[in-house]
Amino acid sequence: MNSTRLILIASAALAGCVAGVPQREEASKVPTMTTLPKDIHPESRSRLPLPKREALDEQGKRVYDSVLDPKRPTLAGFQGPAGIWLHSPRVGEPFREMNRILRNEVPLAPRLRELAILVTAREFDSQFEWTAHEPAALIDGLEQKIIDVVKRRGPLAGLPAKEAAIVGFGRELFRRRKVQSQTFARAVELFGRQGVVELVALMGNYAATALVFRAVDQQVHPGRKPLLPIPR
Repeated sequence: MNSTRLILIASAALAGCVAGVPQREEASKVPTMTTLPKDIHPESRSRLPLPKREALDEQGKRVYDSVLDPKRPTLAGFQGPAGIWLHSPRVGEPFREMNRILRNEVPLAPRLRELAILVTAREFDSQFEWTAHEPAALIDGLEQKIIDVVKRRGPLAGLPAKEAAIVGFGRELFRRRKVQSQTFARAVELFGRQGVVELVALMGNYAATALVFRAVDQQVHPGRKPLLPIPR
């Protein structure tokens, strides 16, 4: 079994761990955190300290250097998944490669890719993912009114066909832990069989990351306003 297949399996399994949690009511305001919790390391913004490069093995150094590679830019740098995976380079390296493939090599329009990521972030109430990807989605051309439907868990009526299919598919997948036959058939009609597999892989990848963020209590970057309304 190759590393890519392992990552797909792990992502799907992790996504199922909390998929059945009932959705909660939104808070009226987004809290702005001014001080970090006591167990958060300032350099990583999480419960895990940021490893020093000299303390890493050869694989770890390779992962570390890849984060600094301008040809492979990250949205979060070391304050996010890249810093977390330095604690397990053997897992982190193929996981990051899978993420790169899903973000750059699958034939899904960037605005739709970001929509799928936002759907996942919303269903997991992942503040870090949402706050990183809402601006990226806007840059890639996703309209604010569509983003707001996901943010506010609004109805799909009025959305374009592909956008509605992605949002509906993700909601069923994570809330019900199943996808209805007609929902799956509609997705295949719009994106093809390969496209649906890649869409699920993309959502599973970000669902896995959302769970890691939850475990390490990843905080948003300093100076960034949290963009996702979630209960306190």
